[in-house]
Amino acid sequence: MTFRTRAHGRPRRVGMNTLEAAYAAYLESLRTHGSILWYSYEALKLRLADNTFYTPDFFVMTSTGSLEVHEVKGFWEDDARVKIKVAAEKFPFRFVAVKRQSKADGGGWSVENFD
Repeated sequence: MTFRTRAHGRPRRVGMNTLEAAYAAYLESLRTHGSILWYSYEALKLRLADNTFYTPDFFVMTSTGSLEVHEVKGFWEDDARVKIKVAAEKFPFRFVAVKRQSKADGGGWSVENFD
C-alpha cells in the first residue's frame, strides 16, 4: 500500500485497504450472481461545498439499475460521518455504510442507511 501526504498533514492511501478489498470481492460475487449489475471503486468525487469533497468507496448499480453509494468502514473519522450525511441530502443516490461483522456474529456485512 502506498501513502501520499494530504494538504492537512494526514497520509492519503493509494489503492484499497484490506477491508475494502474484501468488500470488493463480496460485490464481485453479487455481480457474478446477478444481484448487482456493476460496481466501481472510488469512481467519482462528489462536491459538497466550495473546497469540500467526498469520494465514496464504491458506486454500485443494483439489478434494477439504480445507483447506490457504499462506504466501507472499520471505524469513523470525525469528518466522514458528516460528509456522508451531507452527500445523502444533496445527491439522488442511496447511501449506505457497511461494516464487516465478526464470525461470532454470523459474519457478512452490516449495513447502516443514510436517507
